[in-house]
Amino acid sequence: MTTIFRLDASIRAQGSVTRAVADTLQGELIARLGQASVVARDIGLSPLPAHAWAGAVFAPHVPAEQRSVEQKEGLALGTLLADELLNADAYVFALPFYNFGVSQHFKAYVDILLTEPRFAPGQPQLIGGRPAHLIIARGGGYGPGTPRHGWDHGTAWYQRVLGDILGLDLATTEVELTLADTNPAMEGLRGLAAENLAQGHAHASQSAGVLAQRLQG
Repeated sequence: MTTIFRLDASIRAQGSVTRAVADTLQGELIARLGQASVVARDIGLSPLPAHAWAGAVFAPHVPAEQRSVEQKEGLALGTLLADELLNADAYVFALPFYNFGVSQHFKAYVDILLTEPRFAPGQPQLIGGRPAHLIIARGGGYGPGTPRHGWDHGTAWYQRVLGDILGLDLATTEVELTLADTNPAMEGLRGLAAENLAQGHAHASQSAGVLAQRLQG
């Protein structure tokens, strides 16, 4: 049976665009595959422990019998995160864009994962080439000609980590202007925002079909 790993990093339980678009992709993918298992990790609503990274970093330099509780927990968490990725056939990463940059929860996830010996920098890319889909949502507009052009300090980092460091065969769906409905200053952009969101869902659905064909092939 095909195993899909899904990671959500939005701090919103309701009203999250990344969650909604990921739901579209996942639903279409499962429908096309017929049988599939989804392993979900929600680091937005259930953040990883703040001490885990330091524990995982320093534990290998301390004799096993002298390790602190935090160090043991950090090592165990790194092993768990690595196993989740290694045991999956494909991946969905639903990652928001916060304050012009990456989700702190996903940054912590990556920091802990890269302490695990199997995913340490310089090691073979054990999940390299496997298919993955990145879903990004940004509250404003950041393209050429917009007031915030050049302020997107998150998308490239997400793609660098997933595509270059982990070696995943990465596709991306991006949605912008997600704050238009709630920000009075963006009222004039609400029509464009709705169109952009619809396109995001359509792209996710289409991408699910491509991903299903690959997994079935």
